[in-house]
Amino acid sequence: MRDATVGAAAFPERGGRPVILDGALATELEARGFTLDDPLWSARVLLEAPEAVRAVHRDYLLAGADVITTAGYQATFEGLARRGLDRARSEGVLLRAVELAREARDAFASGPERPWVAASLGPYGALLADGSEFRGGYGLHVEALRDFHRPRVDLLARSGAELLAFETVPCIEEAEAIARALEDLDGPGAWVSFSCRDGAHVAQGERIEDCVAAVEGVRAVVAVGVNCSHPRWVEELLERARSATRKPLLAYPNRGGRWLPEERRWDDSEAPHALAWYAARYVAAGARAVGGCCRTTPGDIRSLRQTLGGPSPG
Repeated sequence: MRDATVGAAAFPERGGRPVILDGALATELEARGFTLDDPLWSARVLLEAPEAVRAVHRDYLLAGADVITTAGYQATFEGLARRGLDRARSEGVLLRAVELAREARDAFASGPERPWVAASLGPYGALLADGSEFRGGYGLHVEALRDFHRPRVDLLARSGAELLAFETVPCIEEAEAIARALEDLDGPGAWVSFSCRDGAHVAQGERIEDCVAAVEGVRAVVAVGVNCSHPRWVEELLERARSATRKPLLAYPNRGGRWLPEERRWDDSEAPHALAWYAARYVAAGARAVGGCCRTTPGDIRSLRQTLGGPSPG
């Protein structure tokens, strides 16, 4: 990978092969006995058992991930305030998420080829904790969404993470807000990844091409893509996105199925192929980085690494 000092001009590289992203963090925490039925979701474990978060990061590194993403997706200043944390303590939680990932990475490898840490920034829907990231319809103007994102951007830009990861963005208004929040960013590059309802549209219904175009002119955005969407849609989504951007593309779908927010569970009536089965199709469609989102595991990432990049380190 390039050295992180090149900042916003950089996206990780691995000698011509696709970059391997990690998989679901909450899924692994639940498998290890943590109950995440909570508005803070996996960020709750940052408060209660941070060593468990570090252990999951380590397992993804052993599986072959080139990028590990922090547990900060659902950690927002507003959500932490509802839990009784003041601003200083909330900043500490967000920074601790990055620190845990860096500790796991630094214990695993050193030098210019070591994996990167991406600081996760969930969408406004993650604060609502009602599944809004899978449908959009926030009812907020772009400036209000920009004001929601900018404080975390300012903090995490100096956290030591090599990348910022805006994840599960469901609508064009939030893409435009993120573009404004990244204006004049002095720090790491960012990726923007969309949740989608089918092979052509983001969750709220806009064309994926239009949403990608909304961040195309932002220098700080170093990659765009699709996450937490059904794996069967991703190939077409990437092909459409490629028509609207020259930035690297990334893909990290969920395992498939449909999230039922009222019941807080996934509908598994359809069993898709394994993540590694889709991988070559994503790369052929233009993906420079591939990983997994909800309900994928270190085992999936290990198979992905073996399919795309040779044996995993562990």
